Amino acid sequence: MNDVLSIYLTTSLLLIILGFYCISSKRNMVKTIIGIEIITSAINLNFITLGFSKNGVDYFAQSITIISISIAACIAAVALSLILNAYRHYGSIDLRKLRRLRW
Repeated sequence: MNDVLSIYLTTSLLLIILGFYCISSKRNMVKTIIGIEIITSAINLNFITLGFSKNGVDYFAQSITIISISIAACIAAVALSLILNAYRHYGSIDLRKLRRLRW
């Protein structure tokens, strides 16, 4: 059982690293949101893994994960609407170009 848990925790860690890489290396705003979603999924996997016991997954871990999924969906919807408005206003979703337009 500990081998399965270590595999899930390792997978979660790799997904977090992949998400941070995606956020830090990509200039596209949509790809940045995808990186944030990857990190959120990794954290949800981590919650479920740590709540796992002989009797199954803990109810508290399941409820936290479901709440996290719903909050992540709301954040993704708001972020995508902001990206759409930025594209309509500036004509680009490149983060470096939008940083130059501050003042």
